[in-house]
Amino acid sequence: MNPTMAAVRAGVRRGGIELRNSFTNAQDLWNYFFPTVALLVTMFFMRGATVPGTSFSLGARTLPSALGMGIAFGGLLGLSQQLIVDREDGTLLRAKATPNGMFGYLVGKIVLLSTVSLIGLVLQLTPGLFFLDGIRVTEAGAWFTLAWVVPLGLVATLPLGAVIGSLIENPRNMGLVVMPVFGLIALSGIFYPINGYPGWLQAIAQVFPIYWLGLGTRSALLPDGLAAVELGGSWRHLETFGVLGLWAVLGLTLAPVVLRRMARRESGSRVAARREKAMQRVA
Repeated sequence: MNPTMAAVRAGVRRGGIELRNSFTNAQDLWNYFFPTVALLVTMFFMRGATVPGTSFSLGARTLPSALGMGIAFGGLLGLSQQLIVDREDGTLLRAKATPNGMFGYLVGKIVLLSTVSLIGLVLQLTPGLFFLDGIRVTEAGAWFTLAWVVPLGLVATLPLGAVIGSLIENPRNMGLVVMPVFGLIALSGIFYPINGYPGWLQAIAQVFPIYWLGLGTRSALLPDGLAAVELGGSWRHLETFGVLGLWAVLGLTLAPVVLRRMARRESGSRVAARREKAMQRVA
């Protein structure tokens, strides 16, 4: 069998095993379900507010945005956290020691995090349909848009998460990434339209994939009339595809290079040193 195909098959199996283990781990289940419940509770209390200039529920407008945010969050932070933890406990060193092990490892993580993101999307969307009006899920166009926005969003964010995870060695330094990501979420129109923001803030928001993922999921699940409250007064599908595509190309170009350099630096002595530091922190 072709070595690359063997690594892909091994990675897919690894991703399936990690997914199954994840759904039998109480802490992982808490991490999956608590944000979903918190989001839905927030949407429930927002359902009475309206999008400025319309009679449409702000909660119904925010739920699709939050679905896009969840995809970006899982891609940028989920994979980076996994890489950092696995590097500290020696998992990456073991993967490096096997033929095409790093490639198989990365395939497994992509399978795991993509599946978790899709499950999270369903868990958030389904209950919201019962108390939020105006979300369209019966139209073929909605599913067609989701069918390209969601995979493209994952491709645009997962490689960037791999780059971030490769550059940060200490799990305690994740705050250096988490806080800027939360800042971008605040700027990206997830919870409120950004039309009233200064032009320079709007420009910053449109550079990064979070804004475009939120816009793409809104375009899929909201009525066409809601495009009027977006920048430019339209859903801008072409721009969404272009920006997410550029981030995907950038991530796919950088991630293999950064991962290879990170893997070359890994050794038993570095893993042992990190474990000793971790034990000292616990003590």
